[in-house]
Amino acid sequence: MGKLQSKFRKRSELYRASQGEKADATFDSQVLQYEPAHHGSINTVTNLSPDLCVSGGSDQAVVVYDWKQGRLCQSFQGHNREVTKVICYPGSTWIFSASRDKTVLMWDLNQGDEHIQEFCGHELVVNGLAISPDGRKLCTGSRDNWMCLWDIESAKCEQRHNISRNLVTHVCWVPASSSIVQTSEDKTIRVWDSRAWQVTNTFPAKQYIQTHCDVSLNGHYLVSSSNGFGGQGCEATLWDLRQPGCKVVEYRGHLQTTACCVFLPMHPGGTAQVATSSHDSSVRIWDQNTAACLGTLSLDGAGPLVSLAPSDSTNLLCASFNTGLHHIQVDQGSPHAQSSGSFGQDIKVVARF
Repeated sequence: MGKLQSKFRKRSELYRASQGEKADATFDSQVLQYEPAHHGSINTVTNLSPDLCVSGGSDQAVVVYDWKQGRLCQSFQGHNREVTKVICYPGSTWIFSASRDKTVLMWDLNQGDEHIQEFCGHELVVNGLAISPDGRKLCTGSRDNWMCLWDIESAKCEQRHNISRNLVTHVCWVPASSSIVQTSEDKTIRVWDSRAWQVTNTFPAKQYIQTHCDVSLNGHYLVSSSNGFGGQGCEATLWDLRQPGCKVVEYRGHLQTTACCVFLPMHPGGTAQVATSSHDSSVRIWDQNTAACLGTLSLDGAGPLVSLAPSDSTNLLCASFNTGLHHIQVDQGSPHAQSSGSFGQDIKVVARF
């Protein structure tokens, strides 16, 4: 490829349960088992509405699922390699999917089975997708080192920028702003100005590849996650975007690559929290400010847990390589107990699909 040969390879076949291995080892008998959303590993999940999620995986399908009713609503077919990322535009029925086939497709839940737009131009797998707050622009990032800005209506690429060794792993648009944040296999985090299409800030390089990032709803904070092995690396890091490059705290406890990190919606009267998922088959909930681990859920046999989608302050969706999608419930406890910090959160799987 002539590119940075990374240890961070998310090829799902490396992690699938071997033939004859029982993947769903120890799950509570009370967990509801719905119709599977996918056949194979799942790489990405996000929310379309309070009831519907969208996911993509090795079966090349983009699936819309009613996770509250346990019902598959739609399965879009259009990619010819596995789907790496899906995102939705809030308040709409728009869905965007990226793939190892180097393309991004746009779908509308109300406009049939065929994609309504195609964005072509990348030379390698597309890992980053973000929509501008006004819904007019799409940002894409790839392992080909290119960051691209597209007009959604015309599917025309309006801006392109190539930075050597910038093998993009994830992209986020900062809410209510013109700034875009992206993580990379070169271990750095870059902040872009979408108007000039230039990098405005580059954070100090971490020790390990940065796999994912998320921006808080108020746009003040960024959380990023790290690749790692045997407990070395594997952390998530909270950054203050108002002071670019300013590291606030680190969340340490995972034993393998932390593949996803997200800010959780605030519980009324509660404290700000972050959730992480890892190749060590666990999900952890953290106090955003103190970095205390408030609870851990281990999904034995699930393989890498690579994507999280919080629906509200108590419900979280998690994508796995071996055992599909999981609906996770987080018991936040009473506001009094939460403020005193005298409790351990109860985290449990209530459904799989």
